[in-house]
Formats: sequence, structure tokens, C-alpha cells
Amino acid sequence: LRTSPRLLCAATQQKNTGQNLEEDQSQSQNEQKAETSSAEKLLAEEKAKLEEQLKEVTDKYKRALADAENVRQRSQKLVEEAKLYGIQSFCKDLLEVADILEKATESVPKEEIKDDNPHLKSLYEGLVMTEVQIQKVFKKHGLLRLDPVGAKFDPYEHEALFHTPMEGKEPGTIALVSKIGYKLHGRTLRPALVGVVKD
Repeated sequence: LRTSPRLLCAATQQKNTGQNLEEDQSQSQNEQKAETSSAEKLLAEEKAKLEEQLKEVTDKYKRALADAENVRQRSQKLVEEAKLYGIQSFCKDLLEVADILEKATESVPKEEIKDDNPHLKSLYEGLVMTEVQIQKVFKKHGLLRLDPVGAKFDPYEHEALFHTPMEGKEPGTIALVSKIGYKLHGRTLRPALVGVVKD
């Protein structure tokens, strides 16, 4: 059988067209793969950027929360201190009254307080009662006396007026209290004025 050149040409054409189709398909698949991989790259870059932004925002949020908590604690502490020490200047003024009462009771000679002198006795007893009551009020509000005779000198609680040698007493201890000191809730409001034993 002889094949006509036309048929050969058509068969070759069909064969070539089939190859071309396969090449076109593989080329379009390669293009799609390239497009997909470039899209994946873009998405991966975008994801990395978003994750970095999320990390930054989360960090800022945590810092803001910590700052807010610190401010809250600081302000709460200030409020508590204001409640405790808000009466400080008022207490200082009252200490002068307590000192005067103490001096008044100390200035009355004990031998003069007799039943045959009822006015002086009543006045003295009234002063003593007032002094006791004012000390109760002080204690109720956290104001305590510092009467440190015989204690070790503490510069936070005592103010040394003079040093004196004294036999039988350890150097650095308090020999004499010139003025009683006071503490308000553990904080020295007025240091005790003292004389300290020296070598």
C-alpha cells in the first residue's frame, strides 16, 4: 500500500499538534507552578510581617498593662500613707500641749498635794487625768512615746544634745532625756532630745 503524501502530511501535522498540545500543557503547568510559588512566597512574607507586628503589639500591650498596674499600686500606697501620716502636723502641734501638761504636773511639789490643800490637789489630779487621757488618744492613733533612758543611742530616734562621762553606764547609752520623743506608726515624728554617755 502506498500512502499518499497528503495523509503523511496530515499524520505528521496531527503528531506535531499533539506534541504542541503536550508542550503547551506542560508549559502552562510550569507557569501555574511558578505563579503559585510566587504567590506562596508573597503570602509567607505577609504572614511573617503580620506575626512580627502581632509580637510588637502584644509586647506593647503587656508593657502598658504592667505600667498601669505599677501606677495603681503606687497610688494605692500613697493613699494608704496619706491616711496614716495625714495627721502628722496636727500631732506635732498636740505634742507641745502634752509637753506643757507634763511640765505642769512635774512642777507641783509632791509634799504640797495634801487634803488640807484641796484646790491644788484637785488641780493636780485634773492635770494628771488630762495627761493620761491625751496619751491614750495618742496611742489610739498610733502615736507612741520614746522615753529611751538606758537604751542604746539611735540617730533615727534620738537627737544628742551633749555627751557626758558617767561611771557604771556603758558608753553610747542614753543617760538623760531632756525632751520625750514620739513615733507615728513606726516613723519618728519627733526625736527624743538626749544626753549620751561617752568614754
